[in-house]
Amino acid sequence: MDYVNLGKTGLKVSRICLGTMTYGSKESREWYLEEAESRPFIKRALELGINFFDTANVYSTGVSEEIVGKALRDYAKRDDYVLATKVYNTMGPGPNDRGLSRKHIMQQIDASLKRLGLDYVDLYQTHRWDNETPIEETLEALHDVVKAGKARYIGASSMYAWQFAKALYLADLHGWTRFVSMQNHYNLVYREEEREMNPLCLAEGIGIIPWSPLARGFLTGNRRSQAENFGDTTRAQTDDFAKSMYYQSEDFTVVDRVVELAGKKGVSAAQVATAWILNKPGVTAPIIGASKMYQLEEAVAALDIELTPEDMKYLEEPYRPHRVLGHS
Repeated sequence: MDYVNLGKTGLKVSRICLGTMTYGSKESREWYLEEAESRPFIKRALELGINFFDTANVYSTGVSEEIVGKALRDYAKRDDYVLATKVYNTMGPGPNDRGLSRKHIMQQIDASLKRLGLDYVDLYQTHRWDNETPIEETLEALHDVVKAGKARYIGASSMYAWQFAKALYLADLHGWTRFVSMQNHYNLVYREEEREMNPLCLAEGIGIIPWSPLARGFLTGNRRSQAENFGDTTRAQTDDFAKSMYYQSEDFTVVDRVVELAGKKGVSAAQVATAWILNKPGVTAPIIGASKMYQLEEAVAALDIELTPEDMKYLEEPYRPHRVLGHS
């Protein structure tokens, strides 16, 4: 396993981050793995050298945090791993049970720490941009979370580059804690982040930790374009979110090239897609989800796959611009 700095911080993270949205309760989504099924993945990730884990309060309404926190306490020393969680989404029926207000942030960091069974998280991230709360209020609250010792660093997730630039500017202006990472929607069939967000992150020393680097499984090559049959897995059949974002004809052309190149190299399509994103400027660690053990093993093995400039160009050529996806 390779370890790199998260942006321009001194924090060392593995080049693969294990995303844990898949681990929770089947009452939330039928393709989620319950605790007994989830724990082997966290244990194996640690054995493979992964020290970076990402969850969120909203994943299975807190169940994911409970599973991840307990497994990490059982399998690793606290100083040996980097744990990230998020705040923003709805966590209850009340009007203040969502968003990035001071009230919600302060309530949710304590709730997350309780579920995780920890005194602090390494990276506390805003899950989305909150149009109903002044960004100054959000930034000062996050600064206070860090100063209280409940988070070591703060990060952000999908938003427009102008919004992120404003947040960075205001943090610098007021002497508040600065975002150190951007968890954005970025993969071979959604590359709009290359226009503004990724260059901004490179210029500002922000670590890029993309979510959905395999386009929710679309880049594995097992999806089909027929509307009545999107794929063989439960997730492929039931994941309406993925169907709303991908499945354009050009997207299937990209996938065809991924599958073709994978065949030539004797690896899986998922490994080629992972190797591609690992080769992109500024990417610290793609967030990989795994519901089958081979998926985790393949993701780590993708670190050793070499893609030539010609390979990269061949994979990228069919891409066509998309509308903005993943900001809400």
